Amino acid sequence: MKRRVTLKQIAKELEVSISTVSKALKNSEEISKDTKEKIQAFAKLYNYRPNNIALSLKNRKTKNIGVIIPDIVHHFFTTVFRGIEQYAGEKGYNVMICVSDESFEKEVLNMELLANGSIDGFIMSLSAETQEKNDYTHLNEVLKQGIPLVLFDRVSEEVLCDKVILNDEEIAYEAVEYMIHTGKRNIALITTEGYFNVSYDRAKGYQTALRKNGLDYNDALVLTLPYKSEDDTDIWNFFENNEIDAVLCVNEIFAIKCMDVVQRQGKKVPEDISFIGFTNGILSRYSTPKLTTVAQHGELMGETAARLLIDRIENDLEGNHKTEVISATIIHRESTIN
Repeated sequence: MKRRVTLKQIAKELEVSISTVSKALKNSEEISKDTKEKIQAFAKLYNYRPNNIALSLKNRKTKNIGVIIPDIVHHFFTTVFRGIEQYAGEKGYNVMICVSDESFEKEVLNMELLANGSIDGFIMSLSAETQEKNDYTHLNEVLKQGIPLVLFDRVSEEVLCDKVILNDEEIAYEAVEYMIHTGKRNIALITTEGYFNVSYDRAKGYQTALRKNGLDYNDALVLTLPYKSEDDTDIWNFFENNEIDAVLCVNEIFAIKCMDVVQRQGKKVPEDISFIGFTNGILSRYSTPKLTTVAQHGELMGETAARLLIDRIENDLEGNHKTEVISATIIHRESTIN
């Protein structure tokens, strides 16, 4: 009997990407005729059958849910998972978790791994590379096969499914306006690349708060860092070369690193510079000074995502997709002026 292969094995053997293999097997016009024929012939030779698994999912219930998160270390994602697991457990479901590690290929492979007939649906937050590539073929294919999917936090309008998001734009506006009301005028934004939907929305809230309070938007006061930034050089130069008295950071780690840099530069927090970050994690509670943060209520987000998915599974719901918005709150600590 010929051995069966996975998307990863086909990609490796033919020295192409997993995305190329996936698209070629769906006869996508994005892939050249020669490449499609080569991939399809190889898949046929080694008995690759992606749809049999999906059919088994449609026809039976396993009481298992697959969860894919971008990062297991990030406090926010661990709290979301806790909320998913608690609600799912109460409803008699088990949860299987995979980590994409911000990789598009790992995300695709995780979906293939979990869709082996042992789960009833997916809950996931998109990896950084998936949002950067803007390629959601694997997600839309899952939906076409009748497998329920709920996206949370990092989502895309190109994927028609249930979603759970934070009121990112609104809470960023509120955070910036709070700093303005404490007398701050030169407010900076430390953010990630704009292809992250959450960073994009938080930047919009930042700009709107400045404008509505009579302050000019200054592109020089926006620092964009790689999501896996390790080097402090750009941060050091940013604060060294700009007059800044307050900062909104789109995540907790950026905020902690920036506070460390400015204090090493001899500035005082919050007297000279105030800081607000997103994610009310352990770092925020034990930093010096303790960080004022936006609490994203990850457990509630996870519980909501699990409720939407299980409701769709148990009631065989189709269409009428919902987007539920979780309202964040600001927890005031020592890094801002009260």
